Amino acid sequence: MSEIPQTDVSRPSALPTANLLLHRAASQQQQNLIEQSSDQYLDYIEEEWNKKVDSEVEVLVDGMVDLVNLASIKNKDKFTVAQEAFQTQSRAESMVRAAHSLLSIVHSMKLLLLLSDESQNAHKRDAELKQVQEDKEETKKKVAALLDELLIPATYHGETNNSNNSAT
Repeated sequence: MSEIPQTDVSRPSALPTANLLLHRAASQQQQNLIEQSSDQYLDYIEEEWNKKVDSEVEVLVDGMVDLVNLASIKNKDKFTVAQEAFQTQSRAESMVRAAHSLLSIVHSMKLLLLLSDESQNAHKRDAELKQVQEDKEETKKKVAALLDELLIPATYHGETNNSNNSAT
């Protein structure tokens, strides 16, 4: 009876590993980002995007160079052919991942452009609002002039008709 009963309940044997130093460094970096000015922050973000793009392009270039080197024609035994086929497939897969990553970066940049271009939208909105207000003022003046034109002659016609009626 000294055996441990077998169950399907998981029993952790050790505590999960923690990377406190990494978390501390990440929180310190986030604090530094918060304290930066807007221009410094945007420069930092731009540099990060550039690093991502550069690394993915480098993977594509290295993969293409390796594929060209693996494609050499010479006397090869079956083991070498199989090994090169595996390397070719591995390189092609890493290139596909890099290409997908670049597509994802492009998509994210498009979304950022569309969603964060508030200054241009604000300028358009202000210009349109100003134009509408000017049009409104012009229309008010036109309506006032037309009303004056309609009401003032009617008053004169009414006075002349009244004076004609009183004279008869």
